[in-house]
Amino acid sequence: MSVLLEVCVDSPQGLAAAIAGGAGRIELCSALELGGLTPVAGLMKAAAAAPIPVYAMIRPHAGPFVFDEADEEAMIADIDAVRAFGLAGVVVGANRMDGTLDVSLISRLKARAKGLGSTLHRAFDLVPDADAALEQAIDLGCERILTSGCMPKAIDGLEMLGRLSRNAAGRISIMPGSGVRPGNVGDILRVTGASEVHASCSSRVDSIDPRAVAFGFETPTTNRTDADVVRQMRAVIDTLVL
Repeated sequence: MSVLLEVCVDSPQGLAAAIAGGAGRIELCSALELGGLTPVAGLMKAAAAAPIPVYAMIRPHAGPFVFDEADEEAMIADIDAVRAFGLAGVVVGANRMDGTLDVSLISRLKARAKGLGSTLHRAFDLVPDADAALEQAIDLGCERILTSGCMPKAIDGLEMLGRLSRNAAGRISIMPGSGVRPGNVGDILRVTGASEVHASCSSRVDSIDPRAVAFGFETPTTNRTDADVVRQMRAVIDTLVL
């Protein structure tokens, strides 16, 4: 079984690195250090020329996935921008204050994105009842759920990921993500039987300008998409017998 590798990126350089390394799909974001926010227009325009499908994150700000009317207006406009730039899909999600999925809001976002592909993002990992949320995601018509098994890292959520995959029974794709690296992707895929997996495929890079750090324009080190790590991940996946 062929496993698709989705790589999340937040810059033109990251986009190029993911494609060069062999990614099968891109999750396009800004601010990956915050879990990913809506990408800027210039990055969406650049991604429109990618030879693989690109799904844009729809998340207007950092913090919990609890959104008000102003947030919804912003997300609707962002979905319209994704369509205008010709990208393949959107990555959406929302929670209510009690952690359950905000099915009403997600449904409205999905309706605006009609004709585009859709991934339910890790708002899923904050729900109090993953089994109920799984059925809601299926009813919403999402293609897949990006999830770490309701744990901070996918390797720690293997039991839940396996259960979700079994309960999904082919009705929706369960895509493991968060902390997925070449050294653990094999275990994650063997337990889940997933047909796609999500990773940043990044490496740590030191700042080259101490002035930028001093002024607060960047942190001393950052994670950046690394084409070699993408290749390593792809190579490990391709050697697996699932």
